[in-house]
Amino acid sequence: MTPDHAQESFIHERRRDWQLISLIGVVHASSHFFQLVLPTLYLSLAHEFGYDFTRLGLLASMFFLVSCLGQASSGFVVDRIGARPVMFFGLSCFVASGTLIAVSTTYPMLLGAAVIGGVGNSVFHPVDYAIINHRVNPLRLGHAFSVHGLTGNLGWALTPVYMATLIHLFNWRVAALGAAGLVAVVLLCAWLGRDLLGGRAQTAQAATPARHQEDHETEGLGQDAGVAATGTGSIDLSRQSAWQTLLTLTAQPALWGAFLFFACTSIAMSSVQNFTIPMLGQVYGIDKVAAGSTLSAYMLCAALGMVAGGFVAGATPRAERTVALSLVMAGLLLVVLAGGAMPSYVAMVVVALAGFCSGVAAPSRDMLIRRVTPKGATGTVYGLVYSGMDVGSALGPTAFGVMLDAGLHLAPWLGAGLAFVAAAVLAVWVAHAATTTTRQPYFTS
Repeated sequence: MTPDHAQESFIHERRRDWQLISLIGVVHASSHFFQLVLPTLYLSLAHEFGYDFTRLGLLASMFFLVSCLGQASSGFVVDRIGARPVMFFGLSCFVASGTLIAVSTTYPMLLGAAVIGGVGNSVFHPVDYAIINHRVNPLRLGHAFSVHGLTGNLGWALTPVYMATLIHLFNWRVAALGAAGLVAVVLLCAWLGRDLLGGRAQTAQAATPARHQEDHETEGLGQDAGVAATGTGSIDLSRQSAWQTLLTLTAQPALWGAFLFFACTSIAMSSVQNFTIPMLGQVYGIDKVAAGSTLSAYMLCAALGMVAGGFVAGATPRAERTVALSLVMAGLLLVVLAGGAMPSYVAMVVVALAGFCSGVAAPSRDMLIRRVTPKGATGTVYGLVYSGMDVGSALGPTAFGVMLDAGLHLAPWLGAGLAFVAAAVLAVWVAHAATTTTRQPYFTS
């Protein structure tokens, strides 16, 4: 290959990677967007049907309970049939769920919509990370993970503004239909970009000579170089049965620690996402529009924190310390917020700062999980670990809703602060356990 041809191939490869990263980012944003569709309708549903916070919180809990069960199993499907058809299925479920919400007249119909949405939500972390790990050049994996986390938070930030605008201009049913329509557009984009997404994840590495050359150059860069550059003699778990793969993975302490880490962070996030709007009204007298804008500011600042956290994580080999420090700071800010002793405008700023601190912790977590992911089990590992996020998101809304109905107006913010601190401790432990785990013969580092 001539130097000019090699350079042209490299440029083409880089362009293709960034097209893929952008497409996955849009899909990921839509999944996070839909996670908040029901919570942003709480006040409208309470006004329409008279539901209390316990019943409203149960809708979100059902969504994430189903997502948890589905996510743990969808990773096995992704590793065996490929990520692309599973992605299309998940987006289609969101469209169906939003449509059902819009026509719901009873609580069981809303529960059914939550179940369908949860099924759709269950596939995206195994799908996204399988595609990223197998189809993006290892030299650009850090950027891919950063964009993935950033777009997820942007999806969260969009939901309150998008839904509140449609509710204000029309009504909550039109807003639910608008959510379904927005995801339908994303589904169309994914279909048009299906060639980028590829087929079976296991064959995706056979892309171009330029990719092979870059993969070879990344060998020996350390544990964080990841799974895509597989080592010789490693065992491909995708060739084992689902039961054998599960037994192998569940024997790894680092994966259980990562599962609990995501459970704790999602408990904290579910408090902020589901109840910040009513709590800002009850504790600080902030109206619904300003409270919704504050929640969006939390999501936007968390996204900015992810960008900053990417630079911090790249500057230090002990990223878990950055994770721990930033989560502790986020937790303390929420505890201070629960005191209720500050002016309302200061409270809004504190909410945003807590979002920024939580965002700083995000970039290093995906690389950390990558360090303990065996060959042939990318979708499975990310599915199992991220199901911890669904466990926390399922437990949090109902528990905090009961507390609010019992008159404990400060409990959700206090609980979120404690959950962030617990996650900080777990991050340090996972980093220590990962050092031992990656030395085992099933792992490729």
